[in-house]
Amino acid sequence: MNVAIVGSGLAGFTAYQTLRRGGLTPDEIAVFGTDSDPVAVWRPRAEAIRQREMRSESDGHCRATSWPGLSLQAARRRRSPLPLVASLCDRYHPSVEDFLAHVAELRERSGWERSVRTERVERVRAVDGGFELEGQGVVRHVLLAPGHPGLELPAKLRADPRVVHAYEPHEYESTVTVVGAGLAAATEWLNALAAGSEVVSVRRREPLRRPLNVPREYFSARGLAPFHRLGPAERVARLRALLAPSYPPGRRFDEPLAQAAREGRFRVEASPNGSRQVICATGFRRGFRADPLLAALVDDHQLDTAAEWIVLAADGTVPALTDDTRTLALAGAPGQWAFPAADTLAGARYAGHAFLRRIKACRTR
Repeated sequence: MNVAIVGSGLAGFTAYQTLRRGGLTPDEIAVFGTDSDPVAVWRPRAEAIRQREMRSESDGHCRATSWPGLSLQAARRRRSPLPLVASLCDRYHPSVEDFLAHVAELRERSGWERSVRTERVERVRAVDGGFELEGQGVVRHVLLAPGHPGLELPAKLRADPRVVHAYEPHEYESTVTVVGAGLAAATEWLNALAAGSEVVSVRRREPLRRPLNVPREYFSARGLAPFHRLGPAERVARLRALLAPSYPPGRRFDEPLAQAAREGRFRVEASPNGSRQVICATGFRRGFRADPLLAALVDDHQLDTAAEWIVLAADGTVPALTDDTRTLALAGAPGQWAFPAADTLAGARYAGHAFLRRIKACRTR
């Protein structure tokens, strides 16, 4: 076994597509994860918040290259140029239904099932010749894509019987407090209002309004270059600013919220007070310490860290454990040190391409 991906979610799946397009066969790649379905974790969370369309744009897909995007696929299916026109204006957002169909198609044709092993890897150690995946042998090139380490609940609310996380199945009570200020929170404001609820928004700060979860320039090499030149303290500060809660601008949110505020059904308060239900749209636990595999990796090898991040090279590799003979890289949210939007599909492609370059470089030596 020469190449392994630890994590069978969307980050690992997208990186896998990149490796396949780069010439690796399904038999050359081992994917370890808890489920063979790459949307097994993502789908129920999207269903919980009644998500109908993706925040990502046409290139928010799992293929190895940005083009062709999902807007072209939609234009062909509808026999209309409108999705392509919307994409040119950065206004095309695939439906969740279309995205899931896209994943199913790639899963069938890419050989994914031949590569996936539904087994959990709980420890990765550097050894001669590569990395030992606990219980699975030694692998020369490893991409860790463990996903988010779990749902975040504010400590003060964990024992409150009214609390449910936005990404868990739920209906809506007559009075609802939504804690949080990102896209999941904004989506839940609209969901609860549509269900007839009176809604209170509790937030620590005002959310940013931007189309994507980080500014668009950080998806390009030109935008990343100055980010990669930042020192550790500056990069930590920049990441915390970039990853602040946000949701898209526009009428989709502004008009129903303004109307509900005029009717006295939507307001901002400092605490949940007397609401019958509290929905925590507070996202995920953050940092390598929240993930047992990553925490053990850091402790076992005394890796460099900065705040909650493992320090990575610009290509997403772990410098102390990567050389001309072996590769250890991170994808998904743990890869934000190299690519701020690492937990997006574009971020998974970035990690996948960098990982592929490493593998190919080692083959030539």
